[in-house]
Amino acid sequence: MSTFRQIYYQIVFSTKHRKPVLVEAHEDQLYKYIWGIVKNKNCRLYRINGMPDHIHLFVDLHPSMSLSNFVKDIKIASNSWIKQSGLFPDFEEWKVVTERLHILKKIKMP
Repeated sequence: MSTFRQIYYQIVFSTKHRKPVLVEAHEDQLYKYIWGIVKNKNCRLYRINGMPDHIHLFVDLHPSMSLSNFVKDIKIASNSWIKQSGLFPDFEEWKVVTERLHILKKIKMP
C-alpha cells in the first residue's frame, strides 16, 4: 500500500522595510525566474503574484525538500538575480513574512 501526500504552502516574501520597489513592468520576469527555481527543485508552483512591496507563492514541495531550505534557496537566488538584472534598482533584500501550511491531504492508495 502506498501513500499519497500533498501539502500546500503559501509563502510571502516582503521587500526590506516593505519598500514598494518591485515595479510592475518587470514583475513577469521575476516571476518566471522564481518559477524556474521551483521547477528545478522538483516542486510545484500553483500561483505566484504580488504587489510592489511583496510577492506570494502558493506551492507544493517535493517530499525530499524542507520548507526552510526551499525558502532559503529562493531567497538567495532571486535576491542575487534581482540585483544582477538591474530591473529593480531600489531593491535591497527580501524578508520572509510568512510561511503557512494551507491544506494537508493524506490518502492511502491500494
